[in-house]
This record gives sequence, structure tokens and C-alpha cells, in this order.
Amino acid sequence: MSKLNKPDTRNLILYFIIAYGFTWLFWVPEVFAMRGRLGSSILVDFILGPHNPAAWGPFVSAFLLTFFNAGVDGVKDLLKKAIHVGFHQVWWIPTFLLFPLICGGALFMAKVLGETIPELYWLTTPSIIVVTFFQILLTGGPLQEEFGWRGYALPRLQARFNAVISSVILGVFWSLWHLPYFFIGTESGYQYLWGHMLSSILISVIITWLWNNTGGSVLVALISHNMFNVSNILFPALETQMGSLFYLIFLISSVIAIVAIWKPKNLVREKS
Repeated sequence: MSKLNKPDTRNLILYFIIAYGFTWLFWVPEVFAMRGRLGSSILVDFILGPHNPAAWGPFVSAFLLTFFNAGVDGVKDLLKKAIHVGFHQVWWIPTFLLFPLICGGALFMAKVLGETIPELYWLTTPSIIVVTFFQILLTGGPLQEEFGWRGYALPRLQARFNAVISSVILGVFWSLWHLPYFFIGTESGYQYLWGHMLSSILISVIITWLWNNTGGSVLVALISHNMFNVSNILFPALETQMGSLFYLIFLISSVIAIVAIWKPKNLVREKS
């Protein structure tokens, strides 16, 4: 991999600054507004409303810097990654199924071991799975984040570090970006930070693996991120004690297997 030059290093730093700055500009006031410390106003109503644009920070940062450095053509190239499907179709299998298997398997183990699990409402109305899929894809994080985390930051990190180290760095930044969100509605959000960071790092390795093996497809990153979110809704293993344990076991085991088989340098099998 080529070394990251000074302009790219600067742009990577700027990416995180803008992504964090844009998001925290809305999430931090929301934390205070939720506690009634900002009074009542149209601005507070907007911050607390469904149209709060906080989550779009990574998206805004990626496209702003791309336009500034590469113009309209650069923006078009970034957008094209969202329709890139020029890779072996076998990669759709882990993209769609890996996270449901991890979350579903963890919940199944909790059930087998005798723990009471939440009601799976979608079993009686399967069509709600499709609605949930697109709702989360468009409004629950993937669209707002993946053009930035994977589309912009990951290639620049991998220009300097191997795939695993790049994933760890990105996972840490990805998790910390959520920090104000942990405190919306609770006074003790920090309690979730370390577990969320570990999970983000592990998920980041998996998405990097998919990204590198599909030629840098933002579409794959979008769908895999989305399947993680959807899987946690459909199979709420983290709402159970044993399910949480097996979720972590299965997630760690998956990452260990990926790194062992595909190797940490690129997470791509070398052609013999």
C-alpha cells in the first residue's frame, strides 16, 4: 500500500474533525435539551425533533472534503461506490447473513439455556422485516455514516496501516463519535462506552473485510452496517444476559476466523 502523503493526512484529520463537529453540534445540545436545561424555543423543538441532522456528520464531512479536493468528479466517484457491484456475488452471503447468524445464534443459545427472551413480534408479521430494513437503512445510521467511515476514512487509513489496525482505529473513532448519544435520555451513558467500543472495533474489522473483498463497495458497507442494526432489532440478544455473552463470543470468533484465514495485512486472500 502507498504511504499517506501530508495532504491526505491533513484531509483524514479534517474528516474526523468535521464529522465530529457537525454531529456534536446537534447531539450535545440535545443532551441538555432532554434535561430541560435549554428552556423552550423553536430551536430546542428542532433539536429534539425527528429531523435533527446530527447523524449526517460523516456523510457531510466526506462529501464536503471530496468536493473541496476533487470537485464534482470526485463526488461522482464517491457516489458510484454506492452502486458498485463488480465483485464475486458470493460476498452477498456474509453481507446479508453474517450478523443475523451472530445475533440470532446468540438469542437461540439464551433460549436453549432457559433464559426468557423478548417476544419476536416479526414472526407473526414477517412483512415488517422489509419495512424495518429500509427504515433503518435510510434513517437509522447506514446512509448517514458509511460514505464517511468506509467511503472516505477507511481507504486513507489503509494507505498507512494494515487492514486490521485501520479497522481498530476506525472502530475507536466510530464509537467515540456516538459518545453524546449515549447521554441522551440517561445520566450514565459512559457505562456503555467500553462495550460499544469493543463491538464497534469488531464490526469494523468485519466491514473492512467485506469492503476490501468487494473492491471498496459502499453499497456492501451500507447493507452490512444495516444488517447489524436490523439483526439487533429482530434478534434482541443484547436484552438477555446469556444472549449478550454468546453475542460477544460469536462476534469475536468471527473476527478471529476472518483474520486467521484472510490475514491482517489486507483481509484478502493472496492469489497463489
